[in-house]
Amino acid sequence: MTASAASTTPSRRGLEVIGELVLAEVSRLQEGYRRDRSAAVSSLARLRRGAGRAPMSTPDLWGLIDLAPLHDADSMRGEEAMEHAQNAVFATLALYALHQQSRSDGMHTNSRAGELGRAVRRLMPAGQLDEPIRKRFVRTGAATDFVTLTVRLRELVSLLRRDGIPLDYALLAEQLYRWQRPGGRQAVRRSWGLSFHAAQPRPGDGDSTDSSQNPPEDNAQ
Repeated sequence: MTASAASTTPSRRGLEVIGELVLAEVSRLQEGYRRDRSAAVSSLARLRRGAGRAPMSTPDLWGLIDLAPLHDADSMRGEEAMEHAQNAVFATLALYALHQQSRSDGMHTNSRAGELGRAVRRLMPAGQLDEPIRKRFVRTGAATDFVTLTVRLRELVSLLRRDGIPLDYALLAEQLYRWQRPGGRQAVRRSWGLSFHAAQPRPGDGDSTDSSQNPPEDNAQ
């Protein structure tokens, strides 16, 4: 991320340093990809190779993203916090790169509809639950380690790409960081479940959304 890119990317109220960093990077990459700029196309191809893998296990990604804002943040003091932050940033950007592949429209959104649960609900017709998709979502919420979580998120992102449904990747990055922190996993699961039931139907899907179903269970397999 260049200094000029960071300075021209709008800030979003309420985002923490991880969300701001990812917002700046995704905005830069999304604009470049949609304008067919070779640097952005190449960066996204490299990031895609990291989707669903341990975030720091792909040497080709080392140095691709400027992590200086993390090192400058007081909230990132400590080796564990920094590792969790780097995991969240690289995993999120790899998922975005997969999501944006072969799509002419931007797959990052700042809209509330881009929260993971809302986006997954929009894969289903209004008033109905697609059981295979619901089970994938439940399995994602039930992940017990970070690599498993990213693998299952990759499956959901592939479905979202198929249907052209965007995600809020700045928010997802913060949630992936929080998921790794003490006490954060349950809070993130709850947020995903609540947003799933708050989702509105996609235009043309129908007149109502069935919000009577139970949220994803944490012990689903």
